[in-house]
Amino acid sequence: MTRDQRGDRVDLGTDELVFEADPPLAWLTFNRPEARNAMTWAMYDGLVRACEWVEANGDIKVLLLKGAGDKAFIAGTDISQFREFEGPQDAIDYEARMNGIIGRLEALTKPTIALIRGYAVGGGAAIAMACDLRICAPDAKFGIPIARTLGNCLSMANYARLVDLVGPARAKYIIFTAEMVDAEEALRIGLANEVVPADELESRGERLALTLAEHAPLTLKVTKEAIRRILEHRRPPESEDLILACYMSEDFREGVRAFLEKRRPRWKGR
Repeated sequence: MTRDQRGDRVDLGTDELVFEADPPLAWLTFNRPEARNAMTWAMYDGLVRACEWVEANGDIKVLLLKGAGDKAFIAGTDISQFREFEGPQDAIDYEARMNGIIGRLEALTKPTIALIRGYAVGGGAAIAMACDLRICAPDAKFGIPIARTLGNCLSMANYARLVDLVGPARAKYIIFTAEMVDAEEALRIGLANEVVPADELESRGERLALTLAEHAPLTLKVTKEAIRRILEHRRPPESEDLILACYMSEDFREGVRAFLEKRRPRWKGR
């Protein structure tokens, strides 16, 4: 460990995540600003390790998550990794892996706060939705633009998280239109808890986290778990047929190629 101004820096196995413990708080920074903090497999694995570390450390009361730079919280999964998909099991394994990672963040027994500047898109939106609270700068933009970009789908758990926050009609609108939801709209529909000036985002997050850290930890823990169980009870099991219908399609392969070639995809509906 090395000391910096925020506390102890903990090695999560990748330079693309910066994890700092400064009791009673811990900070996790997604650190690929040149790629708008798009998530690699190593970053996803590091997120799980961060959750395990926070869970095991009694001095940490709240985890805050943020993106490096001012362009993005997280701009989704690094699309180049989808070129590794070869068969149906790759698609099923990917969504199962994502469910395990996002589910681990959601199940953390301590409060989590996402501090969002710029884009929270795709997997970034899923990570933000799995946090307990979301504080946004005015430039924050939420989106799940898969109908315009890759032609894939979400897992049932991630569809459920979106519906739980904004309702079925808005969830359909967000995905069907592939439009970005700006900070004020996110606040209005329940995706954001607060919108604050960009230069106050971290200080506001820290003040809120310190307030939570002073409150009865068992009340926060039990309330968080009770709400998680209510939401989980309402969620259907994963539907592999839906995953395969998208990920094994010609359209998905075309979407990945088009994204990497920086052109519009040519959809065929098969």
